[in-house]
Amino acid sequence: MAIEYTGLSEINGPLVAIEGVLGASYEEIVEINVDNKETKLGRIITINDDKAVVQVFGGTENMSLTNTKTRLTGHPLEFGLSPDILGRTFNGIGKPIDGLGPIEANLYRDVNGKPLNPVMREYPRNYIRTGISAIDGLTTLIRGQKLPIFSGNGLPHDELAAQIVKQASLGDNTDEKFAVVFAAMGVKHDVADFFKRTFEESNVSDHVCMFLNLANDPVVERLITPKVALTAAEYLAFEKGMHILVILTDMTSFAEAMREVSSSKGEIPSRKGYPGYLYSEFATIYERAGIVKGKPGSVTQIPILTMPNDDITHPIPDLTGYITEGQIVLDRNLHSQNIYPPINVLPSLSRLMKDGIGEGYTREDHQDVANQLFSAYAKVGEARSLASVIGEDELSPTDKMYLTFGKAFEEEFVGQGDMENRSIIDTLDTGWRLLHLLPRNELDRINTKILDKYYPET
Repeated sequence: MAIEYTGLSEINGPLVAIEGVLGASYEEIVEINVDNKETKLGRIITINDDKAVVQVFGGTENMSLTNTKTRLTGHPLEFGLSPDILGRTFNGIGKPIDGLGPIEANLYRDVNGKPLNPVMREYPRNYIRTGISAIDGLTTLIRGQKLPIFSGNGLPHDELAAQIVKQASLGDNTDEKFAVVFAAMGVKHDVADFFKRTFEESNVSDHVCMFLNLANDPVVERLITPKVALTAAEYLAFEKGMHILVILTDMTSFAEAMREVSSSKGEIPSRKGYPGYLYSEFATIYERAGIVKGKPGSVTQIPILTMPNDDITHPIPDLTGYITEGQIVLDRNLHSQNIYPPINVLPSLSRLMKDGIGEGYTREDHQDVANQLFSAYAKVGEARSLASVIGEDELSPTDKMYLTFGKAFEEEFVGQGDMENRSIIDTLDTGWRLLHLLPRNELDRINTKILDKYYPET
């Protein structure tokens, strides 16, 4: 028989304290009845002797020290799973908000997940096509990878996320099942409506499972949203054999929520006021991507974060970079030139790219083309710096060619329409067309046989 505790000993923001608690466990879910009118959920985050601190989902409005009754459920927060979660929209803690009724769950899973034994991991191979040349061609997303997007306030990361959801696929000539799990944390109502409307208008909603934590939703729900989303992704991938792409936006909102709750708990702050366990919290989320031996599916992650003041050394992008396998960096200067998506390819990289491209995956020339485009665009920066000192007219003919290449590269390869879905062949052919703006002797990063095939002497 469950024990019910009457009253609270303390209320501090989203946190409440209960005394005289017996048999409680960390992360356990509690039900809090307020004035016999409404029931709220909370989770135990601290236990000290017979005192438990509870994080309340839904906020502590209307709660006082004397008008509550609390009951321990004996289990952590669980999410009901079924193939029917595809095409549905949930709130930050996994309750349906699309008006289609509850999910008839086949099983329930702890949203905190279980650590994946590294020995059971399989090395990521093959790629996921996004239809965006700067990603597919130069920072290729590999199945089972975690590849974050580093953005800034005012940059079009929401539009880019929506375009990836619309266009992402496993490529042509495959019968493997693919779906997207999309989780938004702390987004405004207009942004949430933009995502919902975009997915519906492009007819991709049936293979998207969406979790929305709005800006006016309780802050503590933001800490749960990515965990619920990843629980859904793991079920679809490892139980149903699907390849799942998880998009998490915005991890900065998640970190800000963590800082706020940590401050409420009276914890000693670390860098920039964030708690010292920010790294481990990020790791528990990001490391839930991968491929498991013997299982047909995969979980691939694209976390999106906005860098405060565009500072890539800020703790949020800094710690994210330690854990993930590369990054895609959006650039404010390119955005000011009306180039979309404004991806700065030089600081962007995909550490697993080399293992999922080339013959048998994309095309034999992919790695060489990527290497040469990176090299040539780096020289564009040098030519532009020189031109700013001595003037463009004084540049050598080769440097002028690089300036022409750089402008064309930004406008035709990086830049593309938000409705433009390029195949990997289109991307590579565009790369070759741009490389033809340079003399053959400048193409020193390409194998001679491939150069003879795609850039003949004649």
